[in-house]
Amino acid sequence: EVQLVESGGGSVQAGGSLSLSCRASERIEGYCMAWFRQAPGTERVLVSIIFTVRPSPKYYADFVKGRASISHDNAEKAVYLRMNSLTPKDTATDYCAADAKGQCLRMLGSTVVISPRPREFVYWGKGTQVAVSS
Repeated sequence: EVQLVESGGGSVQAGGSLSLSCRASERIEGYCMAWFRQAPGTERVLVSIIFTVRPSPKYYADFVKGRASISHDNAEKAVYLRMNSLTPKDTATDYCAADAKGQCLRMLGSTVVISPRPREFVYWGKGTQVAVSS
């Protein structure tokens, strides 16, 4: 069972940026890797997904589009999330998750795209806290 460990959380002022890292205990090639977040008193929500095989299609939730960038490094068994233009609404615990079966894909014409299936992300890290102050 893959183990996931997040890092990079912390406190930042509004308008700032953070880079989060997720390191896995095993090779992640062929996995769908995702970031979720959970703010106090709310449900956990999907933030971003990346499939770890080229062309490495990506998905972003609407609330982070334009200011988030997900990436991966199979050699490092790692997934990253760069978040810019942070606001207090981004205050949350951010979790890394894995779908080892790679079930996040669908074809759009001849292009492979992400089709979010949150229930397929069954492996989770313990989270890293992000706090954004105004």
